[in-house]
Amino acid sequence: MRFIYLLVVLFFASLNLRPSITSVGPLLDTIQKELGMNGIEASLLTTLPVICMGLFSLIATILNYQIGIERSLFIALFFIMIATFFRIISHDSYQLLMTAIVAGIGIGIAGPILSGFIKKHFPEHPGVTSVYSVSMVIGASLACSVSIPLFKTWNGSWQKTLGFWGIPALIACLLLLPLLKKTKIKIPSMTIPKTPLKNIRVWIFTLFFGCMSAIFYSITAWLSPAVQKMGMDHFQSGLVLTLFTVIQIPVSFLIPVLVSKYQHRKNWLLICCIFELIGVILLIMNASPWFATVFLGIGAGGLFPLALLLPIEETTNSKQATSWAAMIQFGGFILGSLGPILMGYTVDTYNNFFPAFLGLIFIILLMIVTVLIIGDKKETAQQQISLEI
Repeated sequence: MRFIYLLVVLFFASLNLRPSITSVGPLLDTIQKELGMNGIEASLLTTLPVICMGLFSLIATILNYQIGIERSLFIALFFIMIATFFRIISHDSYQLLMTAIVAGIGIGIAGPILSGFIKKHFPEHPGVTSVYSVSMVIGASLACSVSIPLFKTWNGSWQKTLGFWGIPALIACLLLLPLLKKTKIKIPSMTIPKTPLKNIRVWIFTLFFGCMSAIFYSITAWLSPAVQKMGMDHFQSGLVLTLFTVIQIPVSFLIPVLVSKYQHRKNWLLICCIFELIGVILLIMNASPWFATVFLGIGAGGLFPLALLLPIEETTNSKQATSWAAMIQFGGFILGSLGPILMGYTVDTYNNFFPAFLGLIFIILLMIVTVLIIGDKKETAQQQISLEI
C-alpha cells in the first residue's frame, strides 16, 4: 500500500513540472498581441523558467541536506502553485514574466529532488523513472490540449486558462503532507554538500542535457507559430503541439523499460536523436507538419526519460543522485534556455523559420556527438566517489 502511495506522490509531483511552461505555447500569439510583446519578449515566457530551472537546481542539493527530500519537494511544489495561480490576476508582461521566474524556481528545485526521491524510496526499482517521465509528459500534454478549450470556455481569458494549472500543484502539495508528518525534523547542518565537479562524465551528461533541453523548449515555444506560418490556423496549430506532447506519453514509458530489458542505452539515445533530426528536416522541407511532429514527439519522448535515468543509474545513494542530477540540470537547463530565445531572435531578424531550424539541426548533431561519448559504460561507485570534490 505504501508503495502505491509513493507512486501516486511521484506521479502528481512530476505532473507539475511542465504545465506552467507548455500551457503558454498554444496561447502565445494571443498573449503577444494583448500585451504587445515581440518575439524575444514572448520567448522569455519559456526561457526564464528554464534558466531558473538550471540556476535553482543547485539549491535542491542544499535543501536536501538541510531539510530532507520530502520537505524540499513540498517547498518546490508550493512555489509552482503560487506562481501559477497568480497568473489569474496578471495583466501585464512584467507580472506574467515574474510568474514564469517563480514557477521556474520551483521546477528547478523539484527536478533533482525527484531523482533523489526515486533513489530513496525505490532503490530496487530504477524503472520507476518511467512514472516520473510519463507523468511529466502527461502534464505537458494536458496543458497543451486543454488550454484552447479552457480559453474558449472562459471567453478568451488567457489569465484564467494559465492559472488553472495551479490546481494539480495544490493536489500534489496535499498528497505530500502525510510524508512531512512522518519525516523526522533534523537539525540543519552547515555542511556544504559536495558536487561532482571533477567527474568528466557529469560534464558530458550536462552538455547532452543542454542540447536536449534547447531542442525540446524551442519546439514547445515555437512549433505552433511555425506551423501557423506554414498556413495552419490557430486551432490546428494547437492540435499539432498537442500531438507533439501526446506521442511522448507512450514513448517515455516504453523507452526506459526497453533500455532496462535490452541495455545498450547508447543505441536508444542515437535512435531518438535521429528521429528529432528527421522531424526538423521535414519542417524545413515544408512537409506535412503532422508527419514531422510525429518524429519530433518520438525523439523527445525517448530522450528525456533516458536523461533522467543517467544520474540514477550511475550513483549509489539518494544524496549522490540528487547531487549529480542538480549539476546536470543546472548546466543543462541554462544551456537549454538559450534555445527558445535564440530562435525568437532569429525569427524576428529574418522573419523566417528556416535559419532557426538550421540552428536546431546543428544542436541535434552536437547532441549525437555527446551520446557517442556517453556510450553504455557505467563507472563504478568507487571511481565516482574518488572523482568528486
